[in-house]
Amino acid sequence: MLTRKQHQLLMFIHECMQDHGVPPSFDEMKDALALKSKSGIHRLITGLEERGFLRRLPHRARALEILRLPDNMEPMESRSKPSFSPRLVESPRHESVATVSPKAPKTTTFQLPLYGRIAAGTPIEALRDESNMLDVPPDLVGSGDHYALEVEGDSMIDAGIHDGDLVIIQRCADAENGAIVVALVDREEVTLKRLRRKGASIALEPANKDYETRIFGPDRVRVQGRLVGLIRKY
Repeated sequence: MLTRKQHQLLMFIHECMQDHGVPPSFDEMKDALALKSKSGIHRLITGLEERGFLRRLPHRARALEILRLPDNMEPMESRSKPSFSPRLVESPRHESVATVSPKAPKTTTFQLPLYGRIAAGTPIEALRDESNMLDVPPDLVGSGDHYALEVEGDSMIDAGIHDGDLVIIQRCADAENGAIVVALVDREEVTLKRLRRKGASIALEPANKDYETRIFGPDRVRVQGRLVGLIRKY
């Protein structure tokens, strides 16, 4: 049995997918249910998943699939329905939009989880926070799973990566020689550097003459993704 809010959210998602072919954004769900924060939406979605009404699609940020509807299926209670139309990203750090769907307009953006600032002492897994999302144009995202990070520092400035930039990372466990990667060192330090293999060693190269290349044994470095795109806010 669903709670009133769970029922409202499920029916709102259903209506949006019927009308537009894509699920609503977290902000639109929050506004539709008159909640103060998106964390409440996350709890409701988790509850709907546990009850078998909804599931999140893997490798696609916030993509939702309705598995079934309540037997007493009715429209949401009388409310002012928020306008819903996929739109191009205007500011990468603000409101998110619907995930790309085969039925969505070509201008629809992808949504990626924005995990936070890449900093020493913080493995990527510890940064996971699905409540922060980033809109990106479809041509910045290829196949596979992706996430975004905010760059901290100037160690890659000569590669055109500045402090505060948002980088798009394709999740992978390996990368070609010379690729810029998110590397986990000794299971505790995460860094964005260029990957170089030198014999049995791995070098993590900065793109700034003020920083030194660091060389490690192969068992000390784990690739957590490779750079595929960058967004800069002026």
